[in-house]
Amino acid sequence: MSETVGMRDVGPGDLAVFFAYEHDPEAVRRARFPPREREAFMTHWTTRILADPAVFVQAVTVDGAVAGNVVAWWHGDRRFIGYWFGREYWGRGIGTRALGLFLERERIRPLYADPYAVNAGSVRLLEKAGFRRTGTVGEGEDEQVVLVLGAPAGDA
Repeated sequence: MSETVGMRDVGPGDLAVFFAYEHDPEAVRRARFPPREREAFMTHWTTRILADPAVFVQAVTVDGAVAGNVVAWWHGDRRFIGYWFGREYWGRGIGTRALGLFLERERIRPLYADPYAVNAGSVRLLEKAGFRRTGTVGEGEDEQVVLVLGAPAGDA
């Protein structure tokens, strides 16, 4: 049975789903990102993501159900990409299809990502989408892999 992966604008009801996904203990471990308390989470999403015209965010759907989100934002002079999917959607090719759809819409290049090295699935997802490793930052378990899509040669 084939699953239909789609993208749409984020709606107010999606935030509760995103909040629950952010609190999944295994997702927290892999992303090495501490989950926010509900009020801080909602404030961040409504004021820093949804209200910022420089941020491009899409809800990912699978057969109509919210599976996660993909977002691009500026950090200094670099455009970054990130994503978060519910654990029940991992390992099914959904991230690959969703990231492909997102990259068709997000046309700014170069585009950077910096997942933690311990999150091999995320690194692999980005590499399948055409991102290439340009280095690492940090050390040990806190090491992040720096990947870039569409950068000029020698960019790191």
